[in-house]
Amino acid sequence: GQSFFFSVWRLMARFNAFKRTNIILQHLRMSKHTDIEGDVLLERKCCAGVITLNRPKFLNALHLNMIRQIYPQLKRWEQDPETFLIIIKGAGGKAFCTGGDVRAISEAKMAKQKMPQDFFREEYMLNSAIDSCQKPYVALIHRITMGGGVGLSVHGQFRVATEKTLFAMPETAIGLFPDVGGGYFLPRLQGKLGYFLALTGFRLKGRDVYRAGIATHFVDSEELSMLEEDLLALKSPSKENIADVLETYHTESKIDKDKSFILEEHMDKINSCFSANTMEQIIENLQQDGSSFALEQLKVINKMSPTSLKITLRQLMEGSSKTLQEVLTMEYRLSQACMGDHDFHEGIRAVLIDKDQSPKWKPADLKEVTDEDVNNHFKSLGSSDLKF
Repeated sequence: GQSFFFSVWRLMARFNAFKRTNIILQHLRMSKHTDIEGDVLLERKCCAGVITLNRPKFLNALHLNMIRQIYPQLKRWEQDPETFLIIIKGAGGKAFCTGGDVRAISEAKMAKQKMPQDFFREEYMLNSAIDSCQKPYVALIHRITMGGGVGLSVHGQFRVATEKTLFAMPETAIGLFPDVGGGYFLPRLQGKLGYFLALTGFRLKGRDVYRAGIATHFVDSEELSMLEEDLLALKSPSKENIADVLETYHTESKIDKDKSFILEEHMDKINSCFSANTMEQIIENLQQDGSSFALEQLKVINKMSPTSLKITLRQLMEGSSKTLQEVLTMEYRLSQACMGDHDFHEGIRAVLIDKDQSPKWKPADLKEVTDEDVNNHFKSLGSSDLKF
């Protein structure tokens, strides 16, 4: 009898050991799975913390869980004496980041979920953390960089564009506004360029992203992986060492060196037409100008959400004299007001769901958007306000 019990005990012990091994293997598989196939990869490589936005199928669109992974890791690297710089890039070769996953946000709001409150709150907290980051932060803004992707890059110390970079803040076309600190950095661009980019969603490409002041450096795309390797090869680098490497690649870049800024010839028009304090006056200025450039912008603006246009203009005017954190607090109020508006959900339907590109805005005319409507978007949310 004893040997029978002993055999059973041995079998049980083996089975338990087998089960434990299986659990360990499963755990390893899972952790490997999240490392390799996660939507954001966070790796320590040599002297740097490297963030890779890893949703290439969705052009690296940003969702809440990605923000929740990046933010604490950024804070840890900031405190880590072995981490000397932070690099952020996009996987897949088509986009750095096309922005927040606005379709998911719209669907969540329609389903009366809390996610849209959390998403904008935590995204703006991350934008602020990038701005105040104590370690040099290098964003490789290769390919499409829009909306939330701009928020992940423009507040960092170094922004590297390539000839394949495509920058835009196209939010007025979906009933939103250029957020993620757009109210801070856009009015600080040359002249009224930021107002023009915000209201029309105009796309800047390649070296023009640098010429506009959005990127700090321009590098030929085929040199980008070499640049990253050279940054990672630095030994305990200072901010100056990092700047020197970036400057070398920037200086050696030949692409589009001799061309002028694409909007150079139109800057006088942009500055005069977009310096008005009301959307109605901007439209009148463009009509009076009458040039083909002005009439083209008029056509574009007339397709945008009238409510978005009015709140965006005020956002930029107010943001021009606020700190980034004050702007983000203001933008959080705007984001929550837009979630309750008809236009945001209609814009998502027209552009991303049905793709008929024919949104039916309410109100449909600028004249019908009252000062009270605009003021309501800027109202304090009391205890729900964004706080730093």
